[in-house]
Amino acid sequence: MHLLPWEYLTQPFRPQFFPDLFTPTWVAAIGLLIVLVVLYNVRGRALHRHAPFLDLWEWMLWTGLSTFGLVLVGAVFAFEFWLLLLFELIGLGVLVWVRFVKFPPELAVYQQKLAKQRYISRSRFSRPEATIRQRPTRRSRRRR
Repeated sequence: MHLLPWEYLTQPFRPQFFPDLFTPTWVAAIGLLIVLVVLYNVRGRALHRHAPFLDLWEWMLWTGLSTFGLVLVGAVFAFEFWLLLLFELIGLGVLVWVRFVKFPPELAVYQQKLAKQRYISRSRFSRPEATIRQRPTRRSRRRR
């Protein structure tokens, strides 16, 4: 370290000024982008009938794309280090907010709705007679 710690904030993000951070930062950004896209596709296929879960993963995807994309752009075009820190802090903060604050109440309501539907379905088909098709009575045959 040749400068005081706060003086590094105004330096461009290049390997000359940040030899220990530069390569791990852009490699991690690419890796996390790939992981987010793969998870979005896998979870999207698995949960295609559950809209609140799809909304959660879409929020996570777009937040991650913008955050890690900005980090990559900042590394390529040598933005000042404080801008990269700002991108990372805000992006990771939004990811945490989406996952742990915004969506849990919506997911809890949706889970209750699914539990009610399962209960109604189980109670409707719990009797063996409920699955047997009834023959129409003679009265209903005459009305046709």
